[in-house]
Amino acid sequence: MKEPTGRVRTLRDYLITTASGSRFIAGVGDRVDLCDVLSKTSLQGLICQLYSRSILLATHDQLTAALAMIELDGFADRLVLWPPGISAEHLPGVVAKAGVDAIVTDDDSIDLSHLGVSLHVRVGSKLTRAKNVSFRHRQTEWVLLTSGTTGAPKMLGHNLASLTSAIKNTGAQQDPGSVWGTFYDIRRYGGLQILLRALLGRGSLVLSSADESPTEYLLRLAAHSVTHLTGTPSHWRRALMSPASRGIAPRYVRLSGEIADQAILNTLRSSYPNAAIGHAYASTEAGVGFEVNDGLEGFPASLIGASEDIEIKVEGGSLHIRSARAAARYVGEDAPLSDAEGFVDTGDMVDLRGDRYYFLGRRSGMINVGGQKVYPEEVEALLNRHPAVHMSCVRPRRSSITGSLVVADVVLNPNLDADRQSGELKDEILRFCRKALPRHMIPTALNFVPALTVAATGKVARHNA
Repeated sequence: MKEPTGRVRTLRDYLITTASGSRFIAGVGDRVDLCDVLSKTSLQGLICQLYSRSILLATHDQLTAALAMIELDGFADRLVLWPPGISAEHLPGVVAKAGVDAIVTDDDSIDLSHLGVSLHVRVGSKLTRAKNVSFRHRQTEWVLLTSGTTGAPKMLGHNLASLTSAIKNTGAQQDPGSVWGTFYDIRRYGGLQILLRALLGRGSLVLSSADESPTEYLLRLAAHSVTHLTGTPSHWRRALMSPASRGIAPRYVRLSGEIADQAILNTLRSSYPNAAIGHAYASTEAGVGFEVNDGLEGFPASLIGASEDIEIKVEGGSLHIRSARAAARYVGEDAPLSDAEGFVDTGDMVDLRGDRYYFLGRRSGMINVGGQKVYPEEVEALLNRHPAVHMSCVRPRRSSITGSLVVADVVLNPNLDADRQSGELKDEILRFCRKALPRHMIPTALNFVPALTVAATGKVARHNA
């Protein structure tokens, strides 16, 4: 299909060229065939009222969110995606900054009456016949929120071109018949990328639900014969603790959102020997930076510089990216997203060792131990290499002498002999740390815990003590 004359390309335009009766999006208990999305509506016949508006999409169910995204791209001026895990106290600020004048929701549990928005439209997963609507396509601004873990979330403005640039350049559309799954929520950048990959790549998508356990989702993925599955390293570590993880046989496994250390890459290689294992670097601000498919943590130094539509450099140890995949702006704020040359400072710190860069951690998460820097992720990567450790979380503890000390919470491998869960094992793990880490990075306390809290973003939740 040729580019529509006199209008912008929309998500529905891509579906027109790829939709078939065998493709679907599945949620818990519901499945929608993509060919039906082109002729039916999920918005109860009220889509005309939403034309050219700034819309807050606040749904509980991911399937209803996906259907609304497909219908509203090219129709709304702005589409603000409200993800789970962000406190409702931030809703008024988001509505005001984004100029929201309509709300699309399926969730009666969210109190929206105080927001001063008069138009509320219900969305559902049950499709009804749509009337022909004549309108001029608009370039919808897709607004994605940051995690909001350290205060009010920031809002990043993308368009469909920036969101799909990395997808079109990977040849994803050449993989018909794939069935994608993702532990991410599609209202966040990482999850939205997978929704778009499935739609542009002639594939189907099985969505997760906040109301189900990893085991329940894995069982649904197995029932749909998932071929491509993505999540953060923490998502994957939780999933691999379930026996249901052995019931799937993906041919592609992808990690992003957190540092992919060698331990999780090796575990996935062992668990899914017939799958291609890759990890990607991306952020809501900078977009997709690169993918690494050689099975090793970090990334080759050869990626630094310019290639195709992206430029990468390292300044002061921090990764900087310039590309058409980046967000256009912060919505509702005057703060610049990039520097004068157009580079986004990601705040992710890296270290060059030989011909490869290794991720250290977030600049903002650095622990100051008596004036010396400790990146929690760097210590976790070492802890996770110990054969008794399944996953770990390193965090600071206040100290009147050094300012902070390093402590670690550790989840042991589920198949570990119960007799080994003792003080002797703690000593063994600490000796393992002492052999590889300088003194200020060695945990002063090691706590064995049954599980770690994983935030709605898919990342380990860090709590300072």
